[in-house]
Amino acid sequence: MIFFVLTLLLIIIGLYAIVTKRSLIRIVIGFIIIEYAVNFFFALVGFKHGALAPIITRIGGTRNFVDPLPQALVLTAIVIGLATTALLLSIVLRLHEKYQTFDITKIKGLRG
Repeated sequence: MIFFVLTLLLIIIGLYAIVTKRSLIRIVIGFIIIEYAVNFFFALVGFKHGALAPIITRIGGTRNFVDPLPQALVLTAIVIGLATTALLLSIVLRLHEKYQTFDITKIKGLRG
């Protein structure tokens, strides 16, 4: 239960960084924190205490296995998160090249 609370805390920290910070780099870091919190949540959903990896070692007998679907979703989400992070950082770098600042309030006030 404590891990679900920590996951919620990570999501709240990420939302706080997105909503309240003025630096574009800090906003991107907030998005990254939320992505990792979601990955952590997926891993928690598929975890069972005392369960084995879903690899067949011996035939016969009943075993308690970990659900492999959330693990596959986490692997997919990591790749998608890497792509979105690269896209966000490239947009931030383009904005910095054009406006010479990372401050979002100054970028909003500029024309051109």
